[in-house]
Amino acid sequence: MTSTWRRAHRVVRGAAQIARALVSTRHPILVQIVPIRRCNLACAYCNEYDSVSQPVPLDIMLRRVDKLAELGTAMITVSGGEPLMHPDLEAIIRRMRERGIIASVITNGYYLSKERIERLNAARLDYLQISVDNVEPDEVSLKSLRLLEPKLRWLAEHAEFDVNINSVLGAGIKNPEDALVVARRARELGFTSTLGILHDGQGQLDPLGPRAMAVYRALRAFGSGDGIRLSGGFQDNLAEGRPNNWRCRAGARYLYVDEHGTVHYCSQMRGTPGVPLESYTQADLDREYATEKSCAPMCTIGCVQRVAQFDNWRSPQRAPTGRPERPPALATPAPVATVPVATVPTRVSRVPQRGEMA
Repeated sequence: MTSTWRRAHRVVRGAAQIARALVSTRHPILVQIVPIRRCNLACAYCNEYDSVSQPVPLDIMLRRVDKLAELGTAMITVSGGEPLMHPDLEAIIRRMRERGIIASVITNGYYLSKERIERLNAARLDYLQISVDNVEPDEVSLKSLRLLEPKLRWLAEHAEFDVNINSVLGAGIKNPEDALVVARRARELGFTSTLGILHDGQGQLDPLGPRAMAVYRALRAFGSGDGIRLSGGFQDNLAEGRPNNWRCRAGARYLYVDEHGTVHYCSQMRGTPGVPLESYTQADLDREYATEKSCAPMCTIGCVQRVAQFDNWRSPQRAPTGRPERPPALATPAPVATVPVATVPTRVSRVPQRGEMA
């Protein structure tokens, strides 16, 4: 009964935030925030982690959540790195809920246990997403269905929050057919499923090959489980190597806040606008809402595209002035603090990405 009531309450709260987003353009709809850059894995396609950074102290994270609440943020997704490595994750989630913000976490799932799921329940987490990249682990990714199956069953049995399973297609994935197996298993367990098309180091399109395209079409026919999670029009174009015509509202409706508390367009366009969250104002939101993003046509960052759907029909944007079209190349960030961190499982060696030296 508790789970059913919480799900109904989520639907009501989500509907209220959707209505607010349609009525007003002057607040963030979704913010992705990083409490720890460190990760226990080393997926070959990922450039969003390191192996040394310590967790951001709790008091700093709570201040960042409070600041986002002051900006009117509707939803915060905690990512990383691996957010379950942060020793105070549940306290961060509780603060989001206390401030009326929808709380979400993206994880690789390795730190999930029955006890951890109950802690997330108690913190009143709304949504959790796990990335499952293949059926069997390989040198590209250990996020495999076989290794994560026990965690998924525990979630199905104990989670009072909604669970989504995300699979990927694109460069580096040896068996694209695995994505369909993962989606079917997610549906069997009562979860929703989504699909990501892998991008390069700046979030740009990496078109699908023939095998992956066949799987993509099968997944499009299969659906996501809730009717809205798969961004069909966007992904159809991306899968076939075509640009999209849309108005990216990153920096306004979507923010990426790194472990240093700096606001960026997204995880792949770090450096712009590059403003500290503590000094981010309504003027920053208004400016970025109206600023055209040159990287938008070939972008594959699905969460930014979904947020943009609230405003694609609204006023046109203007070209940016006084800023480079692209930020400097992504660099490994320095540690932000010294805080106890969760025990790290065995790490897999990282396969170099394009443009990197082995």
